[in-house]
Parts: sequence; C-alpha cells; structure tokens
Amino acid sequence: MNIKTAILKSFDSNTYTATIRINGSSKVYLENVTVARNLQAVELTAGRKVAVLFFESNNSKESVIIAVYT
Repeated sequence: MNIKTAILKSFDSNTYTATIRINGSSKVYLENVTVARNLQAVELTAGRKVAVLFFESNNSKESVIIAVYT
C-alpha cells in the first residue's frame, strides 16, 4: 500500500468518484477514483488537497481518496 497526495479536479456525487492530479505530475489526471463515503460531498470541491491510498502501486482502479485537507 502507498499513500500519495493529490489535487482534486472534480467530484461526481452520484458515483462518489473523482478526477485528481497526483502531486508532482503536471499533466496526468486520474479519473474515476473512488472516494470514501465518510467524506462529506460539500468538502470535495475543485482545488482541494486530498490523500489517496493506493492498494496497488499507481493503479487508480485499486485506490481510494481517504482524506481532504488544507
């Protein structure tokens, strides 16, 4: 397991997934990243910093956003 930080680009409250950009990656966005349901949708606005847990290294299908922070 690996935890990385990222910037939230967008959040879909219907599917509880997000598009993010991993810090240090200037042009690559990961889409359809699962968001933990304990995070409030109101906190998931574009530009917020998030913590992403990767169960498999760099595999966005096996990852989840676990925190939002400032």
